[in-house]
Amino acid sequence: MVEKFIQGSGAGGQKINKTSSCVYLKHLPTGLEVKCQGERSRETNRQLAREELCRKIQALYDKAAAEKKDAREKTRRTNRPRSRNSKSRMLKSKKQNAQKKNLRRKPGTND
Repeated sequence: MVEKFIQGSGAGGQKINKTSSCVYLKHLPTGLEVKCQGERSRETNRQLAREELCRKIQALYDKAAAEKKDAREKTRRTNRPRSRNSKSRMLKSKKQNAQKKNLRRKPGTND
């Protein structure tokens, strides 16, 4: 993790421009970055930045876990056998389509 103390920006005038109370954190494995200057104290900003970085990392891992769970659920639903009613409806529509196709055929010698 990279930690830097940099000069803040924004409202505050000369005081904010002269002090390095803004905290910049970068989590190297994930590449997440946080910049915090919510308070005037460097230590308070450091704590706030670390908490924000932890929240971002946790959200990232929660999202990955949710995607894995959704993929497992999708394969489970896909491989689940059809219900009896659903299967009968599917077979009924297949028979209707077969009858339509038979009507489209050219008449043969047996017809």
